[in-house]
Formats: sequence, C-alpha cells, structure tokens
Amino acid sequence: MSQLKEFFFTRLAHEPAVLVQVTATEGSVPREAGTWMAVFADAVTGTIGGGHLEYQATAIARAHLQGLPGEESARFVLGPSLGQCCGGVVHLRFELVVARDVAALRERLGMNLQPVALFGGGHVGNALIQVLSNLPFTLTWIDSRDEIFPIGVPDQVICEQSEPVQRAVPGLAPQSRVLIMSFSHAEDLDIVAECLKRQRERGDLPYIGLIGSKTKWATFRHRLQARGFSDTELDHVTCPIGLPGIEGKEPEVIAVSVAAQLLLHSRAC
Repeated sequence: MSQLKEFFFTRLAHEPAVLVQVTATEGSVPREAGTWMAVFADAVTGTIGGGHLEYQATAIARAHLQGLPGEESARFVLGPSLGQCCGGVVHLRFELVVARDVAALRERLGMNLQPVALFGGGHVGNALIQVLSNLPFTLTWIDSRDEIFPIGVPDQVICEQSEPVQRAVPGLAPQSRVLIMSFSHAEDLDIVAECLKRQRERGDLPYIGLIGSKTKWATFRHRLQARGFSDTELDHVTCPIGLPGIEGKEPEVIAVSVAAQLLLHSRAC
C-alpha cells in the first residue's frame, strides 16, 4: 500500500491522473467501498477488483484525461453484460487530480489506516515493517537503541528511539495495536506493564501482542500479577502472537502470521 501510494503521488507531481474510487456497493462485489485506483495516460496503479469492471472504468478515466465529456460517477451491475458473475453493484466516482491535490489526497487516502506500535528493531521487527507497510496501517517503530532502524523505511513508518523504551507507551496514538518484541525480556516485561497500565486508565489499546512461547508468557504473567495486574487485565495480552496453525520460526513467516492476526482482529473490532 505504501509503495502503491508513493508511486501515485510521485507521478501525480508531474502529470494528471483520474482517481477512480468505489463509493458504494450492493451485494457481492470484488472490492469494498473506499477502494481506489489511479489512471494515468499510460499507466494504472491500484485496483478496484479487476475484470471487465476495471477495463471499462479505465476507459472512462482515460476519456476524462483527454477532456472528453463524461459523468463524474457511474453504476455498474456485475452481471452477464460485464462478464462478471459476482451479481452485485458497484458505484464509482471519477475525479481528475493534479499536482496541487497531493497533500489533500495523502490525508484522504490515509483516513482508514489503523495505528500499530511495534517495539523492537530486530529481524522479526524488520520483516513485520515490510509486510505491514503494504496493509491498511500506520506504523510507529520504537526501540531503545540508537541507529537500529534501517535507512529508507516506508513512508507511513515513524521511527522513534526511546530510553527507557516503555516511556513511549503513553504517547501512542489511541486505538493502537501494540506488538512487543524487543531485544530484551526485561524490556518486554516493562513495555507490557506500561501498556496494561494505559489500558487500565484509558482502555484504548485494543490489541497488545507479545512475541514468545507459552512458557515465556507464564513467567511474565506471574511477574505481572506481582505488580498488581488482575487476571482479567492479563487476559488482554496475546502471547504467543500470530495465527495458530502457521508453522515456522523464520522472521518472514512470523510476520505474515502476525499481520493476518492483526487484520482479523481489526475486522472483529
């Protein structure tokens, strides 16, 4: 998602495009409302679902680019006439955009992004940043160590060095999904405790995930109980993280599993 947007914004700075956006849907459709693609004279970025729907939408958008008269919105029935058997209805809006629209579009197209706070700049953290930056999340990446973050992180990733690391927790965006995987079990414990404290006071961290085994969590749970946290509060922590049934300890496998769990959790909230 980050790469797609950056391609769009970079090219839009030099030439106009037509933003094609799904404004409403009825029944079974390939993509939901809010989905978009951008049509340039010789390129398309993004997708509204493919097939003949996208073919027709691209043709309409290119007509707009050429200055030909056309509607700003259109309704498509995904039946035999389009060669798509979904059976639903898609409403599209066609909007000519130019370089001066970039700032407003950055804000508009990022409205549905959910905040994620990732503690830890190790191998799994790096893999997660690569996966999550292509999904509907904004990312705050936090570590206590200097110079741990790589050069050229995706656009929607904010890197923050915090010492002690748990000091960053009170400043996290409301409704942040928190992933904890620092280089130190002691740091992990302090971050979890600070997150639970914030959850007790504000109730605005819907997901607190800790990397590790069931044995690690049993040890942490005992130590957090000694710090005064109740069983109900501790049940708010997910550990191990990731979808059950996805095997493998490679950073990339863990990243995909955790990203899928976050997507499921976001839909359930």
